[in-house]
Amino acid sequence: MDDMDRKILAQLQKDGRLSITELAARVHLSVSPCHRRVRALERSGAIRGYLALIDPAAVGLTFEALVFVTMRQGDAETVARFERAVASIPHVLQAERLFGDPDYLLRIVTADLAAFQKLYDERLGALPGVQRLRSTLVMKHVARDRHVPL
Repeated sequence: MDDMDRKILAQLQKDGRLSITELAARVHLSVSPCHRRVRALERSGAIRGYLALIDPAAVGLTFEALVFVTMRQGDAETVARFERAVASIPHVLQAERLFGDPDYLLRIVTADLAAFQKLYDERLGALPGVQRLRSTLVMKHVARDRHVPL
């Protein structure tokens, strides 16, 4: 990873829809070497993918909660089952395994409180190995969808 790769990544973070020609012009590189570098960054995993950032409220998901999960047991099989189950729930936008207590942090969006309660009671409460769930509501986003500092 050199300075040119970092310039390419910085530009793609700002606008992932740039054409290779536009990107090359912005980083002051010719098209072919720019294309090779982008492909190498993709192959290496530095670029994980391209996506559109959707505002959940724009699609009716206006209720957001953070759920803290404490596990009853932490053996490899239970953790793997828990993580697979969490990954299968579409309303879980983020799931982070943490050091210490709690063991996990889940960011969840739903249409409203009733939908969250249903998800909480029917899916989250039934997750493998869970000892305790604690939740708090998101009041406001202060820093969101930020760029990786390069």
